[in-house]
Amino acid sequence: MSDSSTAVVTPPGDAAAQHTNPHHARRWLILVMIGLAQLMVVLDATVVNIALPSAQQDLQFSNDARQWVVTAYALAFGSLLLLGGRLADLFGRKRAFLVGLAGFAIVSAIGGAATSIEMLLVARAAQGVFGALLAPAALSLLTTTFTDPKERGKAFGVFGAIGGGGAAIGLLLGGVLTEYLDWRWSMYVNIIFAVIAFAGSAVLLKNSETDGPRPKLDIPGTITASAGLFALVYGFANAERDSWSSISVWGFLTVGVVLLAAFVVIQQRVSHPLLPLRVLLDRDRGGSYLAMFLLAIGMFSIFLFLTFYIQLNLQFTPVQSGVAFLPMVATLMASATSATAVLLPKFGAKPLVSLGMLIAGAGLFWLSAIDTTSTYAGGVLFPLMVMGVGIGLAMAPAMSVATFGVDTHDAGVASAAVNTAQQVGGSIGTALLSTLAGNAATSFTAGKVPSAQLAAEAAVHSYTTAFVWGGWIFVIGAVICGLLLRSGAPAKAPEGASSDAAPVAVHM
Repeated sequence: MSDSSTAVVTPPGDAAAQHTNPHHARRWLILVMIGLAQLMVVLDATVVNIALPSAQQDLQFSNDARQWVVTAYALAFGSLLLLGGRLADLFGRKRAFLVGLAGFAIVSAIGGAATSIEMLLVARAAQGVFGALLAPAALSLLTTTFTDPKERGKAFGVFGAIGGGGAAIGLLLGGVLTEYLDWRWSMYVNIIFAVIAFAGSAVLLKNSETDGPRPKLDIPGTITASAGLFALVYGFANAERDSWSSISVWGFLTVGVVLLAAFVVIQQRVSHPLLPLRVLLDRDRGGSYLAMFLLAIGMFSIFLFLTFYIQLNLQFTPVQSGVAFLPMVATLMASATSATAVLLPKFGAKPLVSLGMLIAGAGLFWLSAIDTTSTYAGGVLFPLMVMGVGIGLAMAPAMSVATFGVDTHDAGVASAAVNTAQQVGGSIGTALLSTLAGNAATSFTAGKVPSAQLAAEAAVHSYTTAFVWGGWIFVIGAVICGLLLRSGAPAKAPEGASSDAAPVAVHM
């Protein structure tokens, strides 16, 4: 990866930068609108999960169809993120943001009113389409709105906290809505978020206009990237149900890898690439994308398997399960905001990302000590809080550095790459850790007399196996990201970046 770091100093709070930034005067109100949109997108990945049993009973669909309520969203979202990011760059981030909000609200209403599984699946896929337009537009707006390093740190701390804690909040919200209202409100709730964010953003935001002729959309790159990511996510999704030797798994994974390799070749040859390789080949951005990818894999083991343990072994209700994750959300938000506002300007992302992943890994190793007799207070609470500290310390700085120094006309697609790393990481985490957990449970019961106690012990063993593997993923990620990320505090803007582009790290 490139080590070039030719730069010019952009002083914090530079008056010229503020003058050219039309959002500077109302940046904190804009952050509220962006935060609402981000919360809606993140929530939608988990808020439906707890509502699924009620939806299945109401609409009378099979267990096989149940997983596709989650997968349909992931497939559309993951495969179209790069396209959504580039569309925001080409046609304006405000337009992309508002269209994404409006579309997300409309299809959420359709999903809430679903009378069949087919109608629900179409709505979920459509949510993924509009989410792929909305998520990168939100992050790129944040990137170009906050240009002062200190203020940017605070803003990305809030954004990172929402990204890390939103999934846990979704579990709580899904439980409350399902238990006290109806499963359909897990879809309808998006309308409330979208209407508020749309109204505020329509007033507060100004659309970015491209100087000179508008670049053409990279059609070959769009097709190969979208189809490749679709095949990759689809293959890993099938691994939850089919064996790894099944053609529905390895076949799609192979096709995905081939298409993405073709995409890289295309990006080197076209005049207006969908994802310019200059965005990826910076060591800081590459390390940050990898950190987001690995954090998504590790976080999956926390939310999925710990939810199973809390509900099935500790007998918590859906609402109690959501509340059980709140201590993690609290520590995550505290560490994320302090990491970017206080620590990142002084130390840079390298030590924060590595230390955060090590702390999160330690929390998962600690959590792997639970058994069938453990309690929430004695076995879950404190490891969960430690993991919150670690994830917040790593995620918010990584997300911030991933968009440092990106030219304004690349901000959308660079932001989309962050979301793509998370989405693909989550899909891989789903397949990989589910397979490891399933094999652990099978090995645990082999040759033993079946009983309810044995089944309970096997289930807990499968969860702790996933926690251990998740912990090692964090540890390995800490080492690799520590080698990739460069040292230094954010204080410079790269040569060629526009005046409202985000700052990058001072390289040592």
